[in-house]
Amino acid sequence: MKLLHRLLELLFPRKCVLCQILLPSEQTDLCRDCRSVVPEWNRGGRILPGIESYAAVWYYEDQVRDSLLRFKFSGKRYYARAYGRLLAMAIHRELPEADLITWVPVSGIRRHFRGYDQSRLLAREAGRELMMKPLPLLKKTRHNQAQSGISDPSLRRENVRGKYRAIHPEQLRGKRIILVDDILTTGATACECARILRAAGAKQVYLAVMAAGKDRNTNRK
Repeated sequence: MKLLHRLLELLFPRKCVLCQILLPSEQTDLCRDCRSVVPEWNRGGRILPGIESYAAVWYYEDQVRDSLLRFKFSGKRYYARAYGRLLAMAIHRELPEADLITWVPVSGIRRHFRGYDQSRLLAREAGRELMMKPLPLLKKTRHNQAQSGISDPSLRRENVRGKYRAIHPEQLRGKRIILVDDILTTGATACECARILRAAGAKQVYLAVMAAGKDRNTNRK
């Protein structure tokens, strides 16, 4: 096993998921500089309708933004392992105990062209750390315009309204649910998903994301 591990290290050297430099053997996921320089998320004050509270790892800016865009659009699906460990720590630190963990699903069209659902990967890896198996509790029923192409908050809410439905409602009734997504900006997508989960009987919905925007001038989810 040690020989196999060393071979994998040679073929696929570990890199910092933010700055992409090679990591020495004693470092995992992030280099020392990024750990000390990149600001961690420090509890947001915004109110998200239908969501009890939320947690993030970072702010959606600079190296974090570039890293998440690589993960989302450039095939860096293996980032999910490192992201999941970091997200699990944020969940453990910031959110109350929950019964279930799920994710904000992408449409079938986006999953086909992207090759994966990034939020499902995040939920799987965070759930592994938290010893919680993610359950598919939502389905995206209609493909819609990407939220990043819409600037008006009311139009963003309209763009996602009615695009999701709850599945397996018998599993979520009366449950406290962690909803995983990659990025939070205006919260239109997360709030719509929370609305659907609560309408199907969920007791409480908490949100966990890799990065949260500081203002309304960043690309939105």
